[in-house]
Amino acid sequence: MVGTSTKSVTQERRMSVKIADTLLSECQNGNHPKIAGKWGYVGGMTLMALERAAEWNQESRYAELVQRHMDDLIENDGTIRTYQLNDYNLDMINEGKNLFNQWKNSGNEKYAKAILHLVDQLKGQPRTSEGGFWHKKIYPFQMWLDGIYMSSPFLAEYASTFDHPESFDEVARQILLIERKTRNPRNGLLHHAWDESREQRWCAQDTGRSVHVWGRAMGWYAMAVVDTLEHFPVDHPQRGQIMGIFERMAYAIAHAQDHDSGLWYQVMDQNGRAGNYLEASASCMLTYALAKGLRLHYLAELDREVVDHAYAGILKQLVTEDEKGVHLHHICHGAGLGGKKYRDGSYEYYISEQVVSDVQMGVAPFLLASIEMERLGAEKA
Repeated sequence: MVGTSTKSVTQERRMSVKIADTLLSECQNGNHPKIAGKWGYVGGMTLMALERAAEWNQESRYAELVQRHMDDLIENDGTIRTYQLNDYNLDMINEGKNLFNQWKNSGNEKYAKAILHLVDQLKGQPRTSEGGFWHKKIYPFQMWLDGIYMSSPFLAEYASTFDHPESFDEVARQILLIERKTRNPRNGLLHHAWDESREQRWCAQDTGRSVHVWGRAMGWYAMAVVDTLEHFPVDHPQRGQIMGIFERMAYAIAHAQDHDSGLWYQVMDQNGRAGNYLEASASCMLTYALAKGLRLHYLAELDREVVDHAYAGILKQLVTEDEKGVHLHHICHGAGLGGKKYRDGSYEYYISEQVVSDVQMGVAPFLLASIEMERLGAEKA
């Protein structure tokens, strides 16, 4: 694939503008058609990326899109259109991360009320015997790495913003518990999910872990940890432990990096196996998490070359540009476990999911990674 070569700091900074401008160019009637009128985790991540692009590039148009989208969904009493608390679905917490900035910037109390609605869900979220959040009500006794990203940074920011220290303890419990249950001691990577009940066909009967390490799930967890730590008070008794498992995990991620391209595979514990491929969303998420960890000095000894090699690989192997803007390729459209159309977590399942271009599941972390690499480069300069 013909891609974009590695840029200088100034040119790299322009990449975040190009991505954000491409997203804006796709909008209709002031909102993006793929997320308009819907409360969901992909839209939430896209909006957060645009908000950060607005701040980093001092471009208000990106933030205005976020505000229009949120205003369309949040009623005056804080009710969130299209959201159902009784689903107890951690995915639905993710878009709530955008409520904090909206409240701080506008002073409108409807945003604070909406935050508290989402906190009410987490207070009642069904749990494993050790207190781990089920990923969804319809997935009994299952913890997924995805859910840690959806809920933990949100709850940590709530704890900080609303002065609720008990919520920091809750966040630490979730992050540490799922790491303990899903970590493979042989390679240091985390498997996609864990079933306490051992009822699911996708889990190993001795550990309850799913069989494989899915790249995007590793990305979800890595992003969750680094975004959560940003809100944690330095004197919290488990902050250092969380930082320690992030450091240990970063080395495992670096070890799994493809030597030639700098990218990561769809199934990270099966590098080079027939059918496996270098996947965009995971590569962007992991680049983001490691770059941010380096910038904030959470990672003491990780070689900067790991993220430089990864980002250069993204630009060279996965990105093209034309008159319509920036395009990202080799994105897994979606993957999960269980469900009505049963997903068994096998290697064959993960590589069978559709591979697409330009979906926000990949574009949003690409924008986030670009911003972090630009910030890291600016600090170095």
